[in-house]
Amino acid sequence: MLRSIPIATLSALLLASLPAAAFPSRSPAGDAGGEGSSVIPTNEMPGPLRQVGYDQRLGEQVPLDLPFRDEAGRNVRLGDYFGKRPVILVLAYYRCPMLCDLVIQGVTSTLKPLTFNPGDQFDVVVASFDPKDTPQKAAERKTTTLHDYGRTGHDAGWHFLTGAQPSIDALTRAVGFRYVYDKERDEYAHPAGLVILTPGGKVSRYLFGIDFPPRNVQFGIMESSNEKVGTPVDQLLLYCYHYNPAIGRYSASALNILRLAAGATVIGLITLIVVLRRRESQEPRPAGI
Repeated sequence: MLRSIPIATLSALLLASLPAAAFPSRSPAGDAGGEGSSVIPTNEMPGPLRQVGYDQRLGEQVPLDLPFRDEAGRNVRLGDYFGKRPVILVLAYYRCPMLCDLVIQGVTSTLKPLTFNPGDQFDVVVASFDPKDTPQKAAERKTTTLHDYGRTGHDAGWHFLTGAQPSIDALTRAVGFRYVYDKERDEYAHPAGLVILTPGGKVSRYLFGIDFPPRNVQFGIMESSNEKVGTPVDQLLLYCYHYNPAIGRYSASALNILRLAAGATVIGLITLIVVLRRRESQEPRPAGI
């Protein structure tokens, strides 16, 4: 019976059943207690990631004269996508090994249940912050995204851009997007999220992570359509970065996601056990027992 097992014991069993990657791991420099061994504190962030994040620059005007190229290779300016509707801005690079895919997929999944449509009530602009990305890569990403989105007739509301470093710098600086390039691995450390901009190009709202509640996105679109600027929100950032093992920490957002999922699983299971035990204690026992 569940009532005969202490909650602390059940919690320990649940924690023990989770994968080891869900918890902080020791540095490969040595074993516990051995010479040269060390444990990296969970709240200690490796050097490169201290420079990564979102500065919430609400009300900041995005430079609309920045030159980019669209997925067809045409020369465009950022302002071509403003003036009529709010814009959902996603900063990503198209060869990203993990997190950018998750962000774009999160946006796509969020937009599916909305009554609003890209190209009608808003536009989606995905801008690469990797100057080596090409319109061909942008076109491939657009094709995949539209297939996942599944709604026909709204292709014109999705825009996938590439640009030179000066344009990238100006755009990322305007929205407070801070990222770091790892030359050795040819990868970027960057945060996850999206920015909602007003039709005039002002920063209206930030949503962080890879899972964006559809209601929040729809409200953000409605508010920004009237040039309204929101308020700062708490940041739960996911980072995309492949650490060098010498740093002593595992990399990529997968570990962060796994930790969050593992913690949520433990909390959910413990809650379920507590509820079941309470129900058992409240059930009338048969006479003589």
